[in-house]
Amino acid sequence: MELPLGSNGEKKLQEAFSTREKALDFYNKQMLTYLAPLMQSFIDNQEMMFIATSDAKGECDSSFRAGEKGFVYVLDDKHLLYPEYLGNGVMASLGNISENPQIGLMFLDFFETKVGLHVNGKAKILTKDILKSSLDKFEGVYEKVQDTSTQFKKMAYVLVEVEEAYIHCSLHIPILEKVKDKAVLDTYPNGSKGGDYFELLEYKVN
Repeated sequence: MELPLGSNGEKKLQEAFSTREKALDFYNKQMLTYLAPLMQSFIDNQEMMFIATSDAKGECDSSFRAGEKGFVYVLDDKHLLYPEYLGNGVMASLGNISENPQIGLMFLDFFETKVGLHVNGKAKILTKDILKSSLDKFEGVYEKVQDTSTQFKKMAYVLVEVEEAYIHCSLHIPILEKVKDKAVLDTYPNGSKGGDYFELLEYKVN
């Protein structure tokens, strides 16, 4: 698969702002249609990512996913797999994917390298009834995802076929330090995990 070297919108704006040559240099040197080995190991070490989806009308949503290192499984250089937990039950991301498979993943290393990785592609929802048959071609993966040690209920998995992978510059990514968050959690009422941090309940109309 050859890279399209930018959407029509990108090309028009690159011409308008005289950045086309610079953009072509980036496409040719930094953008792939698969995950290079160092990209794969980078993802293996991440504990969080941001995802972007949109519905059939193009209305967008962004969300956050996190877990232990390796919660995003690198199946091969063209496929990733990540779990979807119960959460608030809205299923905004899965709902979008059910209408429009295009997805954007953003991995940011806030703790060591300050490097980011964009992964764009097509997503497919794998429910429990099709999980095994969908993962049969990826040796040992189905057995690995059967781990039930997490306290969170897994609703499904999302399989991503990679179409683009490229770096995000580290220039403006902050370096952060991990701290135990129990003290913060204890400030939320009734173990709410910050669910009413913005105090919306008082505005709800019965």
